Amino acid sequence: MQTENHRNEETKEKRISTSGAYDPVALITGTSSGFGMLTAITLAKQGYLVVATMRDLNRREELVRLAGEAGITERLVYEQLDVTDSESVQAAITKVVLDYGRIDILVNNAGFAVGGFIEEVSMEDWRRQMETNLFGLIAVTRAVLPVMREQKQGLIINLSSVSGLSGFPGYAPYAASKFAVEGFSESLRHEMSSFGVRVVLIEPGAYRTPIWNKGLGEIHRNEKSPYKHKLDAVLRYSKHSSETAPDPQEVADLIGRIARMRAPRLRYALGKGSRVLIIGKALLPWKWLEWIIARGLK
Repeated sequence: MQTENHRNEETKEKRISTSGAYDPVALITGTSSGFGMLTAITLAKQGYLVVATMRDLNRREELVRLAGEAGITERLVYEQLDVTDSESVQAAITKVVLDYGRIDILVNNAGFAVGGFIEEVSMEDWRRQMETNLFGLIAVTRAVLPVMREQKQGLIINLSSVSGLSGFPGYAPYAASKFAVEGFSESLRHEMSSFGVRVVLIEPGAYRTPIWNKGLGEIHRNEKSPYKHKLDAVLRYSKHSSETAPDPQEVADLIGRIARMRAPRLRYALGKGSRVLIIGKALLPWKWLEWIIARGLK
């Protein structure tokens, strides 16, 4: 702990550039893997002081290794933050503001996927899904808003999903949480525009991230289920998608580009099938789209 505190003190000192100005600060949730980890490295390379948060700091080894290989170790600090624990959220945000004086970018990335057919997913799992993907995101955002409002500037990037644009069988809890994030982000963008705070939604399709394995692992299987054959088809499709999905660095690179934009738009969809789905949902009758999705799961 003493070594970690000493490292953080060194990082604070190095945050002041040669011009005497402070480097911008980016806070990212869920940085122990996937998009969060890659985004932390990407923004640190762009000159941000990155506060990499995660529920369990013992899982930071891979991020620490990548930062060392990239020569940006001093640009990352690590804070414990559990988005489902209000005290943890407030403590982490308070500490960041005390240590660095500002938060320029918030990337709400923490999340996971619960799978299964609606009838067979327990209410406990429905609530668990919403606590992390929706209420956790809201809690972190609310804690950061006063900081950005007083700064009169800031950028909030919410990681949604193609599942926030169209619901798929077998992933209703995940889709419901991401649909909610979409509506929340639209309202937030309206409310914060006059304060100079920009709000952006990233809507990735399938990418090679641990959320696929975690999501597949969360699916409840019952050999006697009336949904068994449909669920097996969903699992086959999900497994194939995870094996053929593109590099998640694409998402981190997009976030890096958005961080440099003066006026980013609200939505950025990317990844396998996402744009096709958006166009299809906008132009095709629902019955046609329903048929296409059902045929893809056979």
